[in-house]
Amino acid sequence: MSTASYVDTSVYSVTYVTEKLLFSIKEIIVKSGLSPAKMTSQWASLEQGISTWIASKHLRQVYLEIFDPVKQNLVCRWDLDIIYGYAGDGEFWADTEAIKYHIQKAGAIPAICEYRICLSNAPNAPSVDGWSTCTLYSTEGLSRYSVGTTIGTSGIGAGLAYWGK
Repeated sequence: MSTASYVDTSVYSVTYVTEKLLFSIKEIIVKSGLSPAKMTSQWASLEQGISTWIASKHLRQVYLEIFDPVKQNLVCRWDLDIIYGYAGDGEFWADTEAIKYHIQKAGAIPAICEYRICLSNAPNAPSVDGWSTCTLYSTEGLSRYSVGTTIGTSGIGAGLAYWGK
């Protein structure tokens, strides 16, 4: 007689990817010379929205938009693309060194800049308190640079790219 066991890691994967996404965004904010205070004050709402929509598989992208509040134009944008069905080796990992390298490569952000975190969901995503719709700033005049996959778990991953000059 043989015995087999099965562990469903999907809840762990959702939690891990949510945490790593948020820590990656915070790292980008801090290393870009911006204050993380705004993000920190919104942490619970960010965590609730991201984890809810990853669990329901509605979350497509997370955007960190860094913009000039006077000119109302985009200075830099970081895109985190959610990868469902990520075919990893079962390990949970995050490539923080790649993120740090590309923050330096993206260049300095003017001190006047502000930021916001926006999400893109698939149709019929469940509603989450504290979230509403928004329109992304135009990326006209900027180029997109791919960093690659920076977060991986059992079945879920995240790729990172940024828009800059």
